[in-house]
Amino acid sequence: MKPMTHTSTTIAITGIGGFIGLRMAERARANGWTVRGLDLSPAGAERARAAGAEVVVGSVNDAAAVAAALQGADWVFHTAAIVEEDGPRDLYERVNIEGTRTVCKVAQQLGVRRLVHLSSVMVYGFDYPQDVAEDGPVDGQGNVYNDTKLASERVALSFNDPQRLGVIVIRPGDVYGRGSLPWVTRPVQMLRRGVFMLPGRGSGVINHVHVDNLIDGVMLAVDHDAIGEAFNITDGVATRCDAFFAPHARLAGVRRVPALPTWAVMLLMRLSQPWWRLRGQTPPASPTALRFLLRRHRYSIAKAQARLGYQPRIDLEQGVQQMLSGPPIV
Repeated sequence: MKPMTHTSTTIAITGIGGFIGLRMAERARANGWTVRGLDLSPAGAERARAAGAEVVVGSVNDAAAVAAALQGADWVFHTAAIVEEDGPRDLYERVNIEGTRTVCKVAQQLGVRRLVHLSSVMVYGFDYPQDVAEDGPVDGQGNVYNDTKLASERVALSFNDPQRLGVIVIRPGDVYGRGSLPWVTRPVQMLRRGVFMLPGRGSGVINHVHVDNLIDGVMLAVDHDAIGEAFNITDGVATRCDAFFAPHARLAGVRRVPALPTWAVMLLMRLSQPWWRLRGQTPPASPTALRFLLRRHRYSIAKAQARLGYQPRIDLEQGVQQMLSGPPIV
């Protein structure tokens, strides 16, 4: 049985056209692997095909499409999910929870050896303790994204079987880099429109992880065959929001990122919502989003360091330079 990261490896990636899935596809192709994938978006599928992947356009809830994408894979990287901070619970449950169930069931039926499920540090909720580790308290705190990511990783782990489908759970921090919708592209676009502002005067923290550091962690977990386990993967530091988002102002061509008391941001958001609706537009962010910018503590990566030998190789300064040196963000 060949090693999971041998040059003849075939990897299947769900959500392959997304930011993380596409970067994994690029890294896998650079390793000489065969890359297959599934994406709901035809445009996302084209991006992945341009990177050298074979892609099926379809939903994670469509067992036939999933089977076509996973056929012949040695391992699966399951990234497909609804990742916005708020929205219809039935949609999140259908995609994040039931979609995960479908992917795991099909992978098991096809004889895929290993599956890496991309979860989130948000399974700890918003009010987690300093340096919370993988065995710490988990609680989605009623947020639809948090709740369904926690439920989805429990579904994934329910399929863990060393003799059939071994499952590894990765809990990434706030994944950034050029192309990151929630942590780079969207904030830059909102800054240009004058509708992005930091609550708590910017004193909340971002537990950032550069996308290449995340993929390093994923590959280490596969190399170590760490099935049945979950791992926090971040850059190992919690950076204040005002410091993390300062380079975004340069990308947006504005002087600074506004940082106000939380009550003021909440008031402005509530007052502006009828105006957006009057124009037939969705508000650029919901009040729920503020909780993601008001977290106070760092997540521990001690387990990934000790068990996998994980060390983040791209620090924030290097990651920012990559962001600033690329083409304009539109």
